[in-house]
Amino acid sequence: MKATTAAQRTTVTSLTPPSTPRLRMEATGARRTLLDGAWWPRSTDPVAELPGLVLALDKVHGPVTRLVLDATGWDPHPRRLGIAGRVLRLGYFTSQPANLLTAICGNDRIDLLVVPADTASGTADAAMILAATTTNLVHAQHILLAVSPPATGQIAGAVEDAWEAEDSRIRLIPSEAR
Repeated sequence: MKATTAAQRTTVTSLTPPSTPRLRMEATGARRTLLDGAWWPRSTDPVAELPGLVLALDKVHGPVTRLVLDATGWDPHPRRLGIAGRVLRLGYFTSQPANLLTAICGNDRIDLLVVPADTASGTADAAMILAATTTNLVHAQHILLAVSPPATGQIAGAVEDAWEAEDSRIRLIPSEAR
């Protein structure tokens, strides 16, 4: 059994009011999607960023009781966060896919793409739109690559990863076929 430290039992509360989250959610509430939407925080500080997101999710899905986050995308890693008079449990895992946040609301699970704070606005907007599309078949950890323009303006190599939702398949399209 693993002992908990006093720091892990401490509930952290933001000293500033929650910001309005940059959030895009799938409109129909369909449960057959990979992602329910996307969120673009302004920093990597969970104490500053999560309260606004949690309050927005509360309005749509009911009270959020737990958040599961990718361990590499956040600093610091508080385990308990005070929001609106309640304590929310946070879990940071290296096994959580990159750029994915999972919110637990009662018996509901909400999976959101987390767009890194330093992402260019055009790329962030395209990623959020794709993540919130009901027909999206691209996993969170691949969405930014799917919407980012090539760095050099040319396709490196003979094959470009192209994501197409035709017949519910993902396939590679050779660059010379375009």
